[in-house]
Amino acid sequence: MQWILQLLAVSSLLIYGFSMPLIKRANPCFVTGSVALPAEVSDGLPALEAAPVTCNTAVEVAPGVPDLSSGGIDYSSIDFQKSSLSPLGFALQMFTTPEDPAGVDLTTLQNQLNNYLALEAGVRSQPDSSALLGRLKGPKFFLQFQIARVNAANGLQLDAADTVAHQLTKVTANAVGATSAELEQVTTLSTHV
Repeated sequence: MQWILQLLAVSSLLIYGFSMPLIKRANPCFVTGSVALPAEVSDGLPALEAAPVTCNTAVEVAPGVPDLSSGGIDYSSIDFQKSSLSPLGFALQMFTTPEDPAGVDLTTLQNQLNNYLALEAGVRSQPDSSALLGRLKGPKFFLQFQIARVNAANGLQLDAADTVAHQLTKVTANAVGATSAELEQVTTLSTHV
């Protein structure tokens, strides 16, 4: 008799559970548009929220995207769009490391990257954003490149996608408007790990 009552209890839970509506998770504050994000971007959203990346809706840094902040660094203070340099030229000047990057504190670079990753998600969620998206990838990949250099200099074992060589390829492939001197500078940096 006891097992019949347990079976009925489980059955009613299953029926009730399947009849409940699915609750859609709210987007982070920086994903303000209606365009679906590709998996490689949406998969990173929980980490950005946990960082946390916060929003200042009083300031817009891209169409429909509020200013972002991670670790006390506002995106508006590291915005490549304010520079007359190419996006890569801006990144080379803004996101520097010493010649030997082993002693660099990754916290600042990671917070800067968090802002760029959040901006990318926000921009991708907006319609007609391909022009800006193409330009912001240069600084984003350069930050990933710098983090790879620091990790390599500290002897960390890196996955293939996180190596300096792989990140160098990403930087150069997304260097919209970069000069040959800027590209050469990045290549030189790749040998200093």
